[in-house]
Amino acid sequence: MSTGLSALPARAARWSATHPWRAIGAWLTFVAIAVGLAATIPTNETEDADYRVGESGRADQWVEASGLAPSPYESVLIRSRAGQLDQGEAQAAARDVTDRMRAAPGVAAVEGPVPSADGEALLVSVELTSEEVDIGPLLDETAAVQASHPDLVVAQAGDVTIGDAIDERVGEDLHSAEFISLPITLVLMLIAFGAVIAAGLPVLLAATSVAATVGISAAVSWLVPAEPTVLSMIVLIGMAVGVDYSLFYLKRERRERAEGRTTLDAVAIAAETSGHAILVSGAAVITALAGLFVLTDVTFNSLAAGSIIVVAVAVLGSITVLPALLVKLGRWVDRPRIPLLWRLNRRVGTGTISGRLIGPVVRHPVAALAVSSIGIIALAVPAVTMKTHQASIETLPADIPAVQTLRDITRAFPAEGTSAQVVVTGAEPAAARAALERLASDAERTDDFVADGAEVRTSQDGDTSVIDLALPYEEADDRATQAIERLRGSLAPAALGDLGDDSAWAVGGGAAASLDYGNKQDQRLPILLGFVLLSTMVMMVLAFRSVLLGLVSTVLNLASVAVAFGLLAVVFQHGVGEGLLDFTSPGFVIDWIPIFVFVVLVGLSMDYHVFVLSRIRELVDAGLPAREAVHRGIADTAGVITSAAAVMVSVFAIFATLSMMEMKMLGVGLSAAILIDATVIRLVVLPAVLVLLGDRVWVRRPEPRVTDAVPEPIAVT
Repeated sequence: MSTGLSALPARAARWSATHPWRAIGAWLTFVAIAVGLAATIPTNETEDADYRVGESGRADQWVEASGLAPSPYESVLIRSRAGQLDQGEAQAAARDVTDRMRAAPGVAAVEGPVPSADGEALLVSVELTSEEVDIGPLLDETAAVQASHPDLVVAQAGDVTIGDAIDERVGEDLHSAEFISLPITLVLMLIAFGAVIAAGLPVLLAATSVAATVGISAAVSWLVPAEPTVLSMIVLIGMAVGVDYSLFYLKRERRERAEGRTTLDAVAIAAETSGHAILVSGAAVITALAGLFVLTDVTFNSLAAGSIIVVAVAVLGSITVLPALLVKLGRWVDRPRIPLLWRLNRRVGTGTISGRLIGPVVRHPVAALAVSSIGIIALAVPAVTMKTHQASIETLPADIPAVQTLRDITRAFPAEGTSAQVVVTGAEPAAARAALERLASDAERTDDFVADGAEVRTSQDGDTSVIDLALPYEEADDRATQAIERLRGSLAPAALGDLGDDSAWAVGGGAAASLDYGNKQDQRLPILLGFVLLSTMVMMVLAFRSVLLGLVSTVLNLASVAVAFGLLAVVFQHGVGEGLLDFTSPGFVIDWIPIFVFVVLVGLSMDYHVFVLSRIRELVDAGLPAREAVHRGIADTAGVITSAAAVMVSVFAIFATLSMMEMKMLGVGLSAAILIDATVIRLVVLPAVLVLLGDRVWVRRPEPRVTDAVPEPIAVT
């Protein structure tokens, strides 16, 4: 008999089966309380200071502490709609903008107009009193000026405008994903079960798990601040694992009933088999996600916390309330039936079709392994060329008006785009000013910086001085990174090195922050890789008592990750499929995406991997030869694996259709990789390897086959 933690699903199912109404009531109460938390506890969101890293973080901190941080501002761009700019009309429009903005609420000052280098554009800068200003009235004033000057383009953009527009777009995307994912998942479940109630149970459990997690996450955010994308991740991961766990459990329970078991016995057997697989799989997913904490990054901390909670809640529901619902519903779980789908499901559920498909792999494992490996390597090779960078203006949706305006501003006024901020603290003010001015002159001679118009700003106490040096490159350009490295490595030390022992300096700005972030991740990435791969391998060894099986699982996980990285590079870095997915390639992959894809893919692929291996292990323990156990185990679980993968792929593919580039990358990377992982890797490579290794993989245990055991009677109250 199972003991310790492995017996937890069976004990939980037994209690739920004997007290079904208590289990159902407890789950509903838990979800209601959790949802109530979201309504009563405000979410503690991340702040700009949470993202500070390395030298750029120090520079930003010094600037903020000295009071030299610039006030938030909006920019109004004035240019010709077609042809050469009419200077008279442009100046009139600029005066109109200036007068209107000065009278608008929340405006501290208005500066300009400033002409572009080619004279084809004017820029009016509007300083705001705070970031909390309602930007609506200012946009209305800009629209009024645009209406008065139809031959010109008068457009507004700034940090507040961009932030509000992105928040609105993320909300729309999330609502769209939620609206589409539920009906698609329900349709897939109808195909998988052929009965309405059976199809609805996994969707219901997943939806309540997500709802509960949203509430719990609001409270947890006061320990781990919530990043804006965490809600999307909760929906993404929650729907995938919630449906899959219920699917595994329900499929096994129906299989046992089809073989003549009573509902109570079927639930008990499902708890000892699929329930145990769910517990191991959930632990593997949580362990993999926990690896994100080693990066000590606010974004990954938030994503890890939200994803871990939703997985834990889904596991809890699968081994508690689901058995209770199955006991109360009994055979009504297979009602009402959809005739065509029911007959198809019964046909596929026998494993006959999948058994025929897997037959050639089992008979010719070397050929199957060779062919599939060639395909996997071909898909993975582009990963070698993958370039990563922080999200920037190039990765924002171009159909957001403020984004397009900001791109136009940075093209016409390079100083408004990428820049390096050099901060000196602890030096005598006059000496600091002279050194920074000398640095600006030296930097401009390298052609990597534009110092024209750059002014040294000094704090009121004279302790901190700052100068901003514009770069003539986009932030994601490799030349911008090289310029920052040259500034830090030679230019700044030469100009600022003689300011005294009590002084300190640092180079900040967007390009410097991106460089520092990348360097930090490069340092910690090996720790993450080692933690995730080693911990999941150890879990597989403990679960199946086979070191060889743990090594095989780790190699297959690495193959899946390599394919995902290769696809990300091909699609988003090299732009293959831009038209189909409606985006413009930024020439790189957003830096946090590969790390998150790695962790999530390793975790989620363990779902069906553990489920398949558990069935094969069951058959091996029953005395079947290794080759026959692999053949039958894969055939028995192929239908469930296909359904589980279809749910994951469909949910993730929805995110590939959203407008935000991060969500699009995440959706493409995960959906394509899981599709290949669940088909080629787990249904071709895995059985081929297991057949070739034979009995060496398995440590046979002298336990009776659980499907032949007669469970203890369960008395339902």
